[in-house]
Amino acid sequence: MAEIKNLKKAAKRIIRAIKSKENIILYGDSDMDGVSSVIIAKEAIENLGGKIAQVYFPERENEGYGITETALNFLKKHSPALLITFDCGISNFEEIDLAKKMGFEVIVVDHHEILDKLPKASIVVDPKQKGDKYPFKFFAAAGLSFKLAQKLLGKKLTDSLKRNFLELAALATIADMMAEEADNKAIIEEGLLYLEQTFRPGLRVFLEMPEIKEEVSTRKIAQEIISTLNIVDPKDHLNTTYLLLSSPSVKEAKSMAQALLEKRDKKRAEIKEITEVVEDRLSKSPAEPIVFERSTQWPVAFLGAVASRICAKHQKPTFIISQKETESRGAVRMPQGLDAVALMKKCSNYLLTFGGHPPAAGFAIKNENLEKFKECLIKNL
Repeated sequence: MAEIKNLKKAAKRIIRAIKSKENIILYGDSDMDGVSSVIIAKEAIENLGGKIAQVYFPERENEGYGITETALNFLKKHSPALLITFDCGISNFEEIDLAKKMGFEVIVVDHHEILDKLPKASIVVDPKQKGDKYPFKFFAAAGLSFKLAQKLLGKKLTDSLKRNFLELAALATIADMMAEEADNKAIIEEGLLYLEQTFRPGLRVFLEMPEIKEEVSTRKIAQEIISTLNIVDPKDHLNTTYLLLSSPSVKEAKSMAQALLEKRDKKRAEIKEITEVVEDRLSKSPAEPIVFERSTQWPVAFLGAVASRICAKHQKPTFIISQKETESRGAVRMPQGLDAVALMKKCSNYLLTFGGHPPAAGFAIKNENLEKFKECLIKNL
Protein backbone atom coordinates (compact mmCIF):
# COMPACT_ATOMS: atom_id res chain seq x y z
CA MET A 1 0.00 0.00 0.00
CA ALA A 2 1.15 3.55 -0.72
CA GLU A 3 2.65 5.53 2.15
CA ILE A 4 2.11 9.13 3.20
CA LYS A 5 4.64 11.17 1.24
CA ASN A 6 7.84 12.00 3.16
CA LEU A 7 6.73 10.22 6.35
CA LYS A 8 9.59 7.72 6.20
CA LYS A 9 12.00 10.51 5.23
CA ALA A 10 10.93 12.59 8.25
CA ALA A 11 11.34 9.59 10.59
CA LYS A 12 14.84 8.87 9.25
CA ARG A 13 15.88 12.52 9.71
CA ILE A 14 14.57 12.58 13.30
CA ILE A 15 16.37 9.31 14.13
CA ARG A 16 19.58 10.83 12.74
CA ALA A 17 19.05 13.88 14.97
CA ILE A 18 18.53 11.64 18.01
CA LYS A 19 21.70 9.63 17.31
CA SER A 20 23.84 12.71 16.72
CA LYS A 21 22.34 14.48 19.77
CA GLU A 22 21.12 17.48 17.77
CA ASN A 23 18.83 20.03 19.39
CA ILE A 24 15.23 19.10 18.57
CA ILE A 25 12.41 21.64 18.95
CA LEU A 26 8.74 20.62 18.79
CA TYR A 27 6.39 23.42 17.78
CA GLY A 28 2.62 22.98 17.73
CA ASP A 29 -0.61 24.87 17.37
CA SER A 30 -2.08 25.56 20.80
CA ASP A 31 -5.35 23.65 20.36
CA MET A 32 -6.13 20.03 21.28
CA ASP A 33 -4.86 18.70 17.95
CA GLY A 34 -1.56 20.60 18.05
CA VAL A 35 -0.90 19.71 21.69
CA SER A 36 -1.71 16.01 21.18
CA SER A 37 0.53 15.88 18.08
CA VAL A 38 3.47 17.34 19.99
CA ILE A 39 3.03 15.00 22.99
CA ILE A 40 2.90 11.90 20.73
CA ALA A 41 6.09 13.00 18.91
CA LYS A 42 7.86 13.97 22.15
CA GLU A 43 7.14 10.66 23.87
CA ALA A 44 8.16 8.68 20.76
CA ILE A 45 11.46 10.59 20.52
CA GLU A 46 12.16 10.21 24.25
CA ASN A 47 11.51 6.48 24.02
CA LEU A 48 14.34 6.33 21.48
CA GLY A 49 16.65 8.14 23.92
CA GLY A 50 16.26 11.56 22.30
CA LYS A 51 16.01 14.81 24.23
CA ILE A 52 13.78 17.72 23.33
CA ALA A 53 15.51 21.09 23.67
CA GLN A 54 12.22 23.04 23.68
CA VAL A 55 8.48 22.60 23.23
CA TYR A 56 6.67 25.74 22.04
CA PHE A 57 3.05 26.74 21.46
CA PRO A 58 2.39 30.27 20.16
CA GLU A 59 0.05 32.42 22.24
CA ARG A 60 -2.75 33.10 19.77
CA GLU A 61 -3.95 36.32 21.40
CA ASN A 62 -0.63 38.14 21.05
CA GLU A 63 1.40 36.11 18.53
CA GLY A 64 -1.22 34.72 16.19
CA TYR A 65 -1.44 31.28 14.61
CA GLY A 66 1.38 29.14 13.21
CA ILE A 67 5.10 29.85 13.21
CA THR A 68 5.67 33.40 14.40
CA GLU A 69 8.65 35.74 14.34
CA THR A 70 8.24 36.19 18.12
CA ALA A 71 8.60 32.44 18.57
CA LEU A 72 11.65 32.20 16.30
CA ASN A 73 13.39 35.00 18.20
CA PHE A 74 12.74 33.14 21.46
CA LEU A 75 13.92 29.80 20.01
CA LYS A 76 17.07 31.04 18.26
CA LYS A 77 19.12 30.42 21.44
CA HIS A 78 18.77 26.69 20.56
CA SER A 79 20.04 27.14 16.99
CA PRO A 80 21.32 25.15 15.15
CA ALA A 81 18.38 22.79 15.68
CA LEU A 82 15.85 20.56 13.98
CA LEU A 83 12.52 22.42 14.25
CA ILE A 84 9.47 20.18 13.75
CA THR A 85 6.06 21.84 13.44
CA PHE A 86 2.74 20.09 14.06
CA ASP A 87 -0.70 21.30 12.98
CA CYS A 88 0.80 24.46 11.46
CA GLY A 89 3.55 25.58 9.10
CA ILE A 90 2.09 24.76 5.69
CA SER A 91 1.29 28.44 5.01
CA ASN A 92 4.23 29.98 6.92
CA PHE A 93 6.35 30.76 3.84
CA GLU A 94 8.22 33.83 5.15
CA GLU A 95 8.62 32.48 8.69
CA ILE A 96 10.20 29.23 7.44
CA ASP A 97 12.61 31.26 5.29
CA LEU A 98 13.50 33.26 8.41
CA ALA A 99 13.89 30.07 10.47
CA LYS A 100 16.38 28.72 7.91
CA LYS A 101 18.39 31.96 8.09
CA MET A 102 18.51 31.52 11.88
CA GLY A 103 20.06 28.06 11.50
CA PHE A 104 16.98 25.87 11.90
CA GLU A 105 16.25 22.90 9.68
CA VAL A 106 12.46 22.67 9.42
CA ILE A 107 10.17 19.65 9.13
CA VAL A 108 6.48 20.51 8.67
CA VAL A 109 3.85 17.97 9.77
CA ASP A 110 0.50 19.53 8.90
CA HIS A 111 -2.95 18.56 7.63
CA HIS A 112 -4.26 21.92 6.43
CA GLU A 113 -5.04 22.83 2.83
CA ILE A 114 -2.05 23.49 0.58
CA LEU A 115 -2.06 27.02 -0.83
CA ASP A 116 -0.47 27.75 -4.23
CA LYS A 117 2.97 26.48 -3.18
CA LEU A 118 4.78 24.60 -0.41
CA PRO A 119 6.98 26.34 2.16
CA LYS A 120 10.73 25.81 1.68
CA ALA A 121 11.02 23.40 4.59
CA SER A 122 13.51 20.54 4.48
CA ILE A 123 10.67 17.99 4.64
CA VAL A 124 6.90 18.49 4.34
CA VAL A 125 4.47 15.83 5.54
CA ASP A 126 0.92 16.73 4.47
CA PRO A 127 -1.26 14.16 2.66
CA LYS A 128 -2.82 16.99 0.63
CA GLN A 129 0.43 17.87 -1.17
CA LYS A 130 0.97 16.92 -4.82
CA GLY A 131 2.47 13.51 -5.33
CA ASP A 132 1.05 12.03 -2.12
CA LYS A 133 -0.40 8.67 -3.13
CA TYR A 134 -1.84 7.68 0.25
CA PRO A 135 -5.58 7.17 -0.38
CA PHE A 136 -6.86 8.93 2.76
CA LYS A 137 -6.24 12.68 3.05
CA PHE A 138 -8.23 13.89 6.04
CA PHE A 139 -6.16 13.08 9.11
CA ALA A 140 -5.98 15.35 12.11
CA ALA A 141 -2.38 16.43 12.77
CA ALA A 142 -2.34 14.00 15.73
CA GLY A 143 -3.22 11.18 13.32
CA LEU A 144 -0.16 12.10 11.26
CA SER A 145 1.94 12.35 14.43
CA PHE A 146 0.80 8.84 15.38
CA LYS A 147 1.78 7.55 11.93
CA LEU A 148 5.17 9.26 12.35
CA ALA A 149 5.59 7.66 15.80
CA GLN A 150 4.91 4.24 14.25
CA LYS A 151 7.67 4.87 11.69
CA LEU A 152 10.07 6.19 14.35
CA LEU A 153 9.60 3.36 16.82
CA GLY A 154 8.98 0.41 14.49
CA LYS A 155 9.15 -2.76 16.59
CA LYS A 156 9.88 -0.65 19.69
CA LEU A 157 6.27 0.62 19.65
CA THR A 158 4.95 -1.30 22.68
CA ASP A 159 1.25 -2.00 23.16
CA SER A 160 1.22 0.41 26.10
CA LEU A 161 2.71 3.27 24.04
CA LYS A 162 0.38 2.56 21.14
CA ARG A 163 -2.62 2.81 23.49
CA ASN A 164 -1.30 6.07 24.95
CA PHE A 165 -0.83 7.60 21.51
CA LEU A 166 -4.18 6.42 20.12
CA GLU A 167 -6.10 7.91 23.07
CA LEU A 168 -4.65 11.33 22.22
CA ALA A 169 -5.03 10.88 18.45
CA ALA A 170 -8.70 9.88 18.88
CA LEU A 171 -9.51 12.91 21.07
CA ALA A 172 -7.68 15.26 18.68
CA THR A 173 -9.45 13.82 15.60
CA ILE A 174 -12.85 14.32 17.24
CA ALA A 175 -11.85 17.78 18.53
CA ASP A 176 -10.77 18.92 15.06
CA MET A 177 -14.03 17.58 13.56
CA MET A 178 -12.22 15.53 10.94
CA ALA A 179 -14.10 13.07 8.73
CA GLU A 180 -14.80 9.92 10.75
CA GLU A 181 -14.03 7.44 7.99
CA ALA A 182 -11.18 5.18 6.85
CA ASP A 183 -8.05 5.68 9.01
CA ASN A 184 -9.78 8.22 11.26
CA LYS A 185 -12.61 5.80 12.05
CA ALA A 186 -10.06 3.19 13.17
CA ILE A 187 -8.10 5.76 15.24
CA ILE A 188 -11.27 6.95 17.01
CA GLU A 189 -12.74 3.51 17.68
CA GLU A 190 -9.50 2.08 19.04
CA GLY A 191 -8.52 5.25 20.91
CA LEU A 192 -11.88 5.59 22.70
CA LEU A 193 -11.71 1.92 23.69
CA TYR A 194 -8.33 2.55 25.36
CA LEU A 195 -9.51 5.81 26.93
CA GLU A 196 -11.79 3.87 29.29
CA GLN A 197 -8.71 2.27 30.92
CA THR A 198 -6.23 5.10 30.40
CA PHE A 199 -3.10 5.29 32.56
CA ARG A 200 -2.33 8.90 31.56
CA PRO A 201 -2.93 10.96 34.75
CA GLY A 202 -4.14 13.97 32.74
CA LEU A 203 -6.97 11.88 31.26
CA ARG A 204 -7.55 9.53 34.21
CA VAL A 205 -8.55 12.44 36.46
CA PHE A 206 -11.46 13.34 34.16
CA LEU A 207 -12.83 9.80 34.27
CA GLU A 208 -12.96 10.02 38.06
CA MET A 209 -14.80 13.38 38.23
CA PRO A 210 -18.46 12.97 39.28
CA GLU A 211 -19.75 15.39 36.60
CA ILE A 212 -18.00 13.40 33.85
CA LYS A 213 -18.40 9.91 35.32
CA GLU A 214 -22.17 10.30 34.99
CA GLU A 215 -21.95 10.42 31.17
CA VAL A 216 -23.49 7.32 29.61
CA SER A 217 -21.02 6.70 26.76
CA THR A 218 -17.28 6.96 26.19
CA ARG A 219 -18.05 9.29 23.29
CA LYS A 220 -19.86 11.70 25.65
CA ILE A 221 -16.97 11.48 28.12
CA ALA A 222 -14.56 12.27 25.27
CA GLN A 223 -16.61 15.35 24.29
CA GLU A 224 -16.53 16.62 27.89
CA ILE A 225 -12.75 16.11 28.05
CA ILE A 226 -12.27 17.84 24.68
CA SER A 227 -14.38 20.86 25.60
CA THR A 228 -12.23 21.30 28.73
CA LEU A 229 -8.86 20.66 27.08
CA ASN A 230 -9.60 23.05 24.22
CA ILE A 231 -9.28 25.96 26.66
CA VAL A 232 -6.20 27.77 25.32
CA ASP A 233 -4.46 28.98 28.48
CA PRO A 234 -0.82 29.97 27.79
CA LYS A 235 1.91 29.28 30.35
CA ASP A 236 5.52 30.27 29.54
CA HIS A 237 5.39 29.31 25.83
CA LEU A 238 3.52 26.12 26.75
CA ASN A 239 -0.14 25.84 27.78
CA THR A 240 -2.18 24.18 30.49
CA THR A 241 -3.54 21.46 28.17
CA TYR A 242 0.01 20.36 27.35
CA LEU A 243 1.11 20.56 31.01
CA LEU A 244 -1.94 18.56 32.13
CA LEU A 245 -1.61 15.81 29.50
CA SER A 246 2.14 15.56 30.13
CA SER A 247 1.88 15.50 33.94
CA PRO A 248 3.14 12.30 35.62
CA SER A 249 1.37 13.21 38.90
CA VAL A 250 -2.31 12.42 39.51
CA LYS A 251 -2.49 15.03 42.28
CA GLU A 252 -1.05 17.76 40.05
CA ALA A 253 -3.26 16.69 37.13
CA LYS A 254 -6.38 16.79 39.32
CA SER A 255 -5.68 20.35 40.41
CA MET A 256 -5.03 21.51 36.80
CA ALA A 257 -8.12 19.71 35.45
CA GLN A 258 -10.35 21.31 38.09
CA ALA A 259 -9.02 24.77 37.23
CA LEU A 260 -9.64 24.12 33.52
CA LEU A 261 -13.21 22.96 34.18
CA GLU A 262 -13.93 26.24 35.97
CA LYS A 263 -12.41 28.20 33.07
CA ARG A 264 -14.48 26.14 30.62
CA ASP A 265 -17.73 27.19 32.32
CA LYS A 266 -16.61 30.83 32.26
CA LYS A 267 -15.61 30.51 28.58
CA ARG A 268 -19.01 29.05 27.68
CA ALA A 269 -20.73 32.04 29.30
CA GLU A 270 -18.50 34.50 27.41
CA ILE A 271 -19.04 32.71 24.08
CA LYS A 272 -22.81 32.86 24.66
CA GLU A 273 -22.53 36.59 25.37
CA ILE A 274 -20.52 37.31 22.18
CA THR A 275 -22.89 35.13 20.12
CA GLU A 276 -25.84 37.16 21.40
CA VAL A 277 -24.10 40.42 20.39
CA VAL A 278 -23.51 39.05 16.87
CA GLU A 279 -27.14 37.84 16.66
CA ASP A 280 -28.38 41.28 17.65
CA ARG A 281 -26.27 42.91 14.90
CA LEU A 282 -27.47 40.38 12.32
CA SER A 283 -31.11 41.11 13.11
CA LYS A 284 -30.47 44.66 11.88
CA SER A 285 -29.02 43.56 8.50
CA PRO A 286 -30.51 40.15 7.70
CA ALA A 287 -30.01 40.42 3.93
CA GLU A 288 -26.18 40.38 3.99
CA PRO A 289 -24.87 37.30 2.08
CA ILE A 290 -22.08 36.75 4.62
CA VAL A 291 -21.65 37.29 8.35
CA PHE A 292 -18.69 39.64 8.86
CA GLU A 293 -18.57 40.98 12.42
CA ARG A 294 -15.73 42.40 14.47
CA SER A 295 -14.93 43.89 17.88
CA THR A 296 -11.92 45.04 19.86
CA GLN A 297 -13.40 43.22 22.89
CA TRP A 298 -13.52 39.66 21.55
CA PRO A 299 -10.66 37.31 22.55
CA VAL A 300 -9.07 35.40 19.65
CA ALA A 301 -9.54 32.12 21.56
CA PHE A 302 -13.35 32.44 21.40
CA LEU A 303 -13.74 33.38 17.72
CA GLY A 304 -13.96 29.84 16.31
CA ALA A 305 -16.66 28.75 18.77
CA VAL A 306 -18.77 31.85 18.06
CA ALA A 307 -18.32 31.47 14.28
CA SER A 308 -19.38 27.79 14.47
CA ARG A 309 -22.60 28.65 16.30
CA ILE A 310 -23.51 31.53 13.98
CA CYS A 311 -22.71 29.57 10.81
CA ALA A 312 -24.73 26.54 11.96
CA LYS A 313 -27.78 28.72 12.66
CA HIS A 314 -27.69 31.09 9.68
CA GLN A 315 -26.04 28.83 7.07
CA LYS A 316 -23.94 31.71 5.74
CA PRO A 317 -20.16 32.10 5.38
CA THR A 318 -19.18 33.47 8.79
CA PHE A 319 -16.19 35.70 9.60
CA ILE A 320 -15.81 36.62 13.29
CA ILE A 321 -12.94 39.04 13.94
CA SER A 322 -10.90 40.26 16.90
CA GLN A 323 -9.64 43.72 16.03
CA LYS A 324 -6.40 44.98 17.57
CA GLU A 325 -4.68 48.34 17.14
CA THR A 326 -3.38 47.91 13.57
CA GLU A 327 -4.17 44.28 12.70
CA SER A 328 -7.05 41.86 13.16
CA ARG A 329 -7.38 38.10 13.40
CA GLY A 330 -10.44 36.19 12.29
CA ALA A 331 -12.05 32.77 12.44
CA VAL A 332 -14.03 31.50 9.45
CA ARG A 333 -16.74 28.85 9.28
CA MET A 334 -18.53 27.73 6.12
CA PRO A 335 -21.84 25.97 5.44
CA GLN A 336 -21.53 22.55 3.80
CA GLY A 337 -20.41 22.72 0.18
CA LEU A 338 -18.45 25.98 0.49
CA ASP A 339 -14.66 26.22 0.85
CA ALA A 340 -13.23 28.86 3.20
CA VAL A 341 -9.66 28.48 1.95
CA ALA A 342 -10.62 28.67 -1.75
CA LEU A 343 -12.73 31.78 -1.13
CA MET A 344 -10.00 33.56 0.85
CA LYS A 345 -7.43 32.60 -1.79
CA LYS A 346 -9.36 34.82 -4.25
CA CYS A 347 -8.97 37.76 -1.84
CA SER A 348 -5.51 36.89 -0.50
CA ASN A 349 -3.95 40.18 -1.67
CA TYR A 350 -5.75 41.82 1.29
CA LEU A 351 -4.50 39.27 3.85
CA LEU A 352 -1.29 38.92 5.87
CA THR A 353 -1.79 35.17 6.36
CA PHE A 354 -4.61 32.64 6.01
CA GLY A 355 -5.17 28.90 5.98
CA GLY A 356 -7.12 25.97 7.35
CA HIS A 357 -9.73 23.56 6.00
CA PRO A 358 -12.70 24.09 3.64
CA PRO A 359 -15.27 24.27 6.50
CA ALA A 360 -13.07 26.01 9.09
CA ALA A 361 -10.17 28.42 8.64
CA GLY A 362 -8.53 31.58 9.94
CA PHE A 363 -6.73 34.70 8.78
CA ALA A 364 -4.77 37.81 9.80
CA ILE A 365 -5.28 41.17 8.13
CA LYS A 366 -4.32 44.84 8.44
CA ASN A 367 -7.31 46.85 9.71
CA GLU A 368 -7.17 49.19 6.71
CA ASN A 369 -8.04 46.22 4.45
CA LEU A 370 -11.03 44.86 6.39
CA GLU A 371 -13.79 46.50 4.33
CA LYS A 372 -12.02 45.76 1.02
CA PHE A 373 -11.67 42.14 2.11
CA LYS A 374 -15.37 41.94 2.93
CA GLU A 375 -16.36 43.38 -0.47
CA CYS A 376 -14.02 40.96 -2.22
CA LEU A 377 -15.51 37.98 -0.36
CA ILE A 378 -19.07 38.96 -1.30
CA LYS A 379 -18.04 39.49 -4.93
CA ASN A 380 -16.34 36.07 -5.14
CA LEU A 381 -18.80 34.04 -3.09
